[in-house]
Amino acid sequence: MHDQRRRNCQWLLACFGMESRAAKESLEAFGATFAALAVLVRRATDSSGSAGTDPLRDQADACLDGLGAVARAEAQLAGLKVLLARGFEQATQAVAPPPASPQEHTAREMAVVAEVACVLTVSERSASALLAQSRELTTTLPRTLAALQDGSISWQHARVMVDETTSLDPAGAAALEAHFLDPEKLGGARSCPAGELVPSRFRAKARTWRERHHPVSIEKRHSKGILDRRVEYAPDRDGMAWLSAYLPADTAAGIWDRTTTAARALQGPDEGRTLTQLRADTVAAWLLEDTGTGTGNTATITGSTTATTGAMAAGTTTTGGVPSPKAQVLITVPVFALMGLTDEPATLDGYGPIPASMARRLVADGADSFHRVLTDPRDGAPLEIGRTSYRIPTAMRQWLRMRDGKCPFPGCNNHSLDNEADHLLAWHKGGTTGISNLGQPCRKHHKLRHTTAWKPTQATKNKPPGWTSPTGRHYQSEQQNWEPPHCPQQVLASATRPALVEQSEH
Repeated sequence: MHDQRRRNCQWLLACFGMESRAAKESLEAFGATFAALAVLVRRATDSSGSAGTDPLRDQADACLDGLGAVARAEAQLAGLKVLLARGFEQATQAVAPPPASPQEHTAREMAVVAEVACVLTVSERSASALLAQSRELTTTLPRTLAALQDGSISWQHARVMVDETTSLDPAGAAALEAHFLDPEKLGGARSCPAGELVPSRFRAKARTWRERHHPVSIEKRHSKGILDRRVEYAPDRDGMAWLSAYLPADTAAGIWDRTTTAARALQGPDEGRTLTQLRADTVAAWLLEDTGTGTGNTATITGSTTATTGAMAAGTTTTGGVPSPKAQVLITVPVFALMGLTDEPATLDGYGPIPASMARRLVADGADSFHRVLTDPRDGAPLEIGRTSYRIPTAMRQWLRMRDGKCPFPGCNNHSLDNEADHLLAWHKGGTTGISNLGQPCRKHHKLRHTTAWKPTQATKNKPPGWTSPTGRHYQSEQQNWEPPHCPQQVLASATRPALVEQSEH
């Protein structure tokens, strides 16, 4: 069987003229993964021959190991697809004479796209995207292609890398690649390797890094983005439709958090709607409120009387029967950016980097809904807050939000405002109320922790807790990639001047 696979691989290479070292190595790696997978499948489907003391546990472990091997094989196959798609495009270009006109060049590109679409049975739009991604991976993103070929990242991760390096120059793309894929690079991404993050979380971290290090300042890109703000309407099935808005990040985050807070205030024992449904109903009521002009429709939401009354008693206002409490949004501002000495990005909780001008405006407005957090100039992280009682103070809860950014369970996207502070080692078992013994899982994973054998591991001042599964496997949590603020030249000069004066006096 192994010889047959080798002959098939050689045939593929000969057909596409791809006698390249990269293609050969990719095929050999896939062959090794396939051979290992065959062994795991035999273990997973035949527990009778297990040499262990617990055949069912051995079978379960083999199934999990097999799933991991399948994921690596899928990534390696995706790497082969990239090489083959790019090889076909290059071969077609090589055998054709130079195009006589731009129209002929376009027609040839359309023919290549159509051929790939037909052989893969996908749309021409998907085929065009594959060819463009293959072109980027084989020319400007060598680390990403290598990681895909050895199975350490998935095709989804590779697509994220292509997307997030768009509009970056080659040096910027190489720097983003090195940060996430080169473990030896100084200042590289902490904790979880890129391939151990679910693609959506990898996209969030890659986007954050891109925003911080883009050669064009975030101020200029944000100014251009503001001009594109809009609301979009799209009909959908079953009498439903989508309504979305493209807005500045601080506006969108404030609307989302205010909506969530209002929806939570409506929850109660007599409320049958889910939080997601309550958010939708709340937004609809706010937008359809009669403004007194006679042109709007009046919409109301009936919620729990106790919840609504409680929210109003706390000093909030209501719109159409819906409580409208203020949002609570965390914004982290580098101290020199807050002083206006640099334009480095601030960080909006649940979103990512925002322009320094936006952060300064939010702070200057003195909005009660925004909590200002100054970071440590040495490493960019906030300082630890300590307490010895069971009750977790508000300041410490806010620090947890800054440390973790979201629910620490691997792959969870639930933002920190929705999460619950939790002692890792229970208080009644000797656990303390300190940062290193606290996590902030979302409600779903908080329940998972207390109702199953999933358990969080130890945390630190800068690192959220990881998790150990019922099978004994350990999964790391993401870490915030704090970066120390840039020190302006005038600050450096003033800091070194006294030392120079002191040396001259001696």
